[in-house]
Amino acid sequence: MNATPSDAVQGGTPTTPIDPRSFDSFASFYPFYLGEHRNPVCRRLHFVGSSLTLLCLAALVTTRNPWWLLAGLLCGYGFAWIGHFGFEKNKPASFKRPLYSFMGDWMMYRDMWVQAFKRLKGT
Repeated sequence: MNATPSDAVQGGTPTTPIDPRSFDSFASFYPFYLGEHRNPVCRRLHFVGSSLTLLCLAALVTTRNPWWLLAGLLCGYGFAWIGHFGFEKNKPASFKRPLYSFMGDWMMYRDMWVQAFKRLKGT
């Protein structure tokens, strides 16, 4: 049986434990992913980790030092896992659905930037 977004999050709280592997598309997975990131500190830690990962990738490209790749992975996963285990009190979905979780992280990162720019513009 495939889970639906309404199964994953209803009224901002999970209704039943959902196995992230049960989603058959990223579109159906993303609302579940957002539901696993309700804590604002967890979301901010994801944002910091993703931003640092991009900086590490830029350093990798400019210096060609492979240690920046390791630093980028540590920043990205480290900040995310601190958010999940320390604040969200859940297990990252990346353990069971790595590709969708990776995509979800960057979609959430984009959404946070879009929201920030909308606030700046006053819309």
